Amino acid sequence: MTPARNIALRILGIDPGLRITGFGVIEKTGNTLAYIASGCIKTDAKCALPIRLGTIHAGLCELVTQYQPDQAVVEIVFVNVNPQSTLLLGQARGAAITALVAGGIEVAEYTALQVKQAVVGNGHADKKQVLHMVRRLLSLPGDPSPDAADALACAIAHAHGGQGLGTLSTKGMRVRNGRMIASK
Repeated sequence: MTPARNIALRILGIDPGLRITGFGVIEKTGNTLAYIASGCIKTDAKCALPIRLGTIHAGLCELVTQYQPDQAVVEIVFVNVNPQSTLLLGQARGAAITALVAGGIEVAEYTALQVKQAVVGNGHADKKQVLHMVRRLLSLPGDPSPDAADALACAIAHAHGGQGLGTLSTKGMRVRNGRMIASK
């Protein structure tokens, strides 16, 4: 009997934003994670909204072609302080998701709480802790940009939890000031 072969799974993580959309590509083989690439898609704030959304869409289509991920992960972002910001962020997320789906990529979605819990072990970890764990888990020689680190964290969370993480219960939780907190 021959041993089961470990098949590499390439995961593209996305931290959506209208100004900066972070991305991170990792590969999971067995229990091993390997860094492939990361960076940011930046839009020009002086351009009209449709142009900016088109930039995000086109950038992600290019990444899908270049890195050929098997799966993608997009962070679910809660912004409740400013309704206009929430709307714009939702549109940026939509542009990202449509690019991935158009590329035939399976898309999972996780909250920041779920990502932090999976990567740091604490759903309320700060950005510095997430960055440290991303760098450590992927054996990176330096720090990626904050947006790329968040995207890599999404990919790592998916690699660690797979489909089960996306179904973590948020029962008894609510959003306040853009953060998931326990209901009273």
